[in-house]
Amino acid sequence: MKKLTLIVDMDEVMADPITKLRTWYARDFNKQYTDEEIAGKHLADVVPAGHASILYQYLNTPGFFRDLVVMQDAVEVMKCLNEKYDVYVVSAAMEFPNSLKDKYDWLQEHFPFLQWQQICLCGSKHIISADIMIDDHSRNFHAGIHRKILFTSHHNIYEPADERVNNWQEVARLLLK
Repeated sequence: MKKLTLIVDMDEVMADPITKLRTWYARDFNKQYTDEEIAGKHLADVVPAGHASILYQYLNTPGFFRDLVVMQDAVEVMKCLNEKYDVYVVSAAMEFPNSLKDKYDWLQEHFPFLQWQQICLCGSKHIISADIMIDDHSRNFHAGIHRKILFTSHHNIYEPADERVNNWQEVARLLLK
């Protein structure tokens, strides 16, 4: 029997770039943004005018994506998902070209059970089709994705979703039953 295809986003789903962004910003500007301050927003929309470009500089810094914290339980659940589904990690990495090698190396370190053929670093996710997609941005959901699961992040907490998960344990309960 053919396995269902499962696409999993990387940033803010498997990896936590927001904590690092907030840490670097606090280091440089002595201002630590709380979860409450960024709830329902992107960090770039919260920082003072003119500072959004600094956040993009951080994201374009070689090495920024290399040592991100792995989301809790992501490794264990992804291992199980990889047994049940045809899993592909898809990241719109071309937005930050310096991230390509960082992201690949990060995946090899933390998710060594994923083969290189299961990694798609692309520009637009709209070229991708799958049975199931887990992403923190609903803008990536389109007609080619049959089941759309929104992974909760600070920027989407007020956004309606047909299916939503708040963490990897909820992913396991939803997809490994």
